[in-house]
Amino acid sequence: MDRLQAMQVFTRVVESNSFSRAADTLDMPRASVSTIIQNLEGFLGVRLLQRTTRRLNLTPDGAAYYERCVRILADIEETESAFHEGSKTPRGRLRIDMPPSIGKLMLLPTLHDFRARYPDIDLVIGMGDKPVDLIQEGVDCVLRVGTLQDSSLVARRIGVFQGVTCASPAYLERHGEPSTLEDLQNHMAVNYFSSRTGRVIDMDFMVNDQPTEIKVSSTIAVNDAEAYIACGLDGYGIIQPARFMALPYLRSGQLKEILPQWKPQPMPISAVYPHNRHLSSKVRVFVEWVAEQFERCPLLQGQDESALHCLPTTAPAGSVRTRIAVPPILNATEMVI
Repeated sequence: MDRLQAMQVFTRVVESNSFSRAADTLDMPRASVSTIIQNLEGFLGVRLLQRTTRRLNLTPDGAAYYERCVRILADIEETESAFHEGSKTPRGRLRIDMPPSIGKLMLLPTLHDFRARYPDIDLVIGMGDKPVDLIQEGVDCVLRVGTLQDSSLVARRIGVFQGVTCASPAYLERHGEPSTLEDLQNHMAVNYFSSRTGRVIDMDFMVNDQPTEIKVSSTIAVNDAEAYIACGLDGYGIIQPARFMALPYLRSGQLKEILPQWKPQPMPISAVYPHNRHLSSKVRVFVEWVAEQFERCPLLQGQDESALHCLPTTAPAGSVRTRIAVPPILNATEMVI
């Protein structure tokens, strides 16, 4: 049995979720794909896939084997491309993960530039709030908010997450505008709770350079950032979203910043990747490129948005806003982003 071919066939079956589609993309008979998977399972002595009439499901052993196959095949591809005659540009599969808000508002609009520079890199882009284990899940690089704790990972700071405390004019007309943090005791907030832990995230403010959490009364809580901002726009209470997400509504007057002298604690935005003495060229060029995109955005460098030119001036229709549940490898509070 050709074990390398078996790994390639197995990963293609998993990613296409179909023996037939895998066979088509590999230009192989379906029977050959089935035989290779059966022989692979026999060789390993474990069941890799659970087959039903509608779909395929990975077994726990299959999931573990898939992640290892992805890394092995990526290493082989990277090694071969490094010695490919005449090859001077990075190539191969690059799996990245990022918050939907950053992905949709910051990177996807400029992704054509990356594709033009590196046409031989095949991007696999994940966007969600699920914690990602880079090593186990075979992810090459993630964009996250927080401070790196895991010594096996490297974080390069590429920007600054800055929240903003705000409310709708309708809410402020009904309840008045707070002028001190103590005034918040007489106000209502839209609470945000963690999808991962179920814990409500209290509002936080920098007081004398120290982060201070304040619990504000609330009758509504959500776990989605788009819903969070929508509740603020509808006047249900005070919210603390990411400034770059709230900016269109602040500019239009649909939201008004309050308590500007006590801003939420800023957090670094980092590109995080596994520590490797021989850093993959495709990871390196992606990190360099994404750092360049963030550098072009003053708001994400902790600067005033008066110089902002990198984000839309009006609220984007249908834009996805979600909350990061920061992975366990990062020591950071959960942030609306």
